[in-house]
Amino acid sequence: MNNNFETFIESTGISFFYFKLVFGFVFSFLITYFAIPTIIKISRRKNLMDEPGARSSHLRKIPNLGGIAIFFSLGVCAPIFAYELFDRYKFLFASFIILFFVGVMDDIMVLRAYKKLLAQILVSALMVIGSDVRIRSLFGLFGVYEINYFVSILFSILTFIILINAFNLIDGIDGLAGSYTIVTSALFGVSFFRLGEVNAPLVVLCGILIAASLGFLVYNLSNKRSSKIFMGDTGSMILGFLLAFTGISFIEIFIAKRDEVFYHLQSAPVIAVAILILPIIDTLTVIITRIYHKKSIMSPDKNHIHHKMLNLGLTHRRSTAYIIIYYLCIVFVAYFLRHLSVNNLLVIIMALGFLGAYLPIFLLRFKKD
Repeated sequence: MNNNFETFIESTGISFFYFKLVFGFVFSFLITYFAIPTIIKISRRKNLMDEPGARSSHLRKIPNLGGIAIFFSLGVCAPIFAYELFDRYKFLFASFIILFFVGVMDDIMVLRAYKKLLAQILVSALMVIGSDVRIRSLFGLFGVYEINYFVSILFSILTFIILINAFNLIDGIDGLAGSYTIVTSALFGVSFFRLGEVNAPLVVLCGILIAASLGFLVYNLSNKRSSKIFMGDTGSMILGFLLAFTGISFIEIFIAKRDEVFYHLQSAPVIAVAILILPIIDTLTVIITRIYHKKSIMSPDKNHIHHKMLNLGLTHRRSTAYIIIYYLCIVFVAYFLRHLSVNNLLVIIMALGFLGAYLPIFLLRFKKD
């Protein structure tokens, strides 16, 4: 059926890849955009709202089930327009479904942390062991090249879990998580596009992610209280999971192309780190701060990068814009210096990341003085 339809589209002179990319993008946006008003209405009627808390940067109750619309959009469009991924990675959709149900339960009832962690371990193991999505080499980072199979499995599962939770932590102000998804998906998407036709399904997935996030941002950035919504854990866990998946896929492509001089990139793992630098640095700085103050690393606080930006008196939108622009600059630095030693490049990227995390603190002190 797919072959016949593809032949028909190609016979019209239209590339089937561009057909899937464009229609996947359009339908993903429309599904998210039109699903959210209904979700807001039901959330308000059933009082399914996010209460202001220790980590919150808002002062009133807001519906927090926007992730349902994102899931629905991705769940419909990805299997249709990027169906090759689900043939290649047998447990991708199952992992998707598990995270959705766990996220919805957490947004409605607030699950214990260990229950969410167990679900994250399960989906990570399904992807790493069941679908063989794993990091096989560090390209000489820390002197490590090929990784032992069992070490690779453990390291890859840990990478999935860390990125899922790290992405959840940056979802603290209006627009940040959605905008960051758009930027990272665009960067990975362009990279996949340049790396050959075999990666076309990943390009389409990135396009669908961008469109779903755009549809969500229309409401997340709304000035009208009646139309505002958060993505909740449902959205942040799904997006964090998919960005971890695309990040690992990005590294793996360069392993497959290591014998092709034109495509070879020794710094591939660090480029992936640079693209995902915001959630990584934010999580590290929060952990360091809590340890320094002798607090549990699990205790909620307002020491995240976005909270520091708000402390400077910036609005949510400006904070989001400045954070995205700064960390996007780090990606460009990483790309410009991509031929440096992989270890030296990592030091530079992490130093710039931490500078961006602590700069608001110094600016606030200067402002007070």
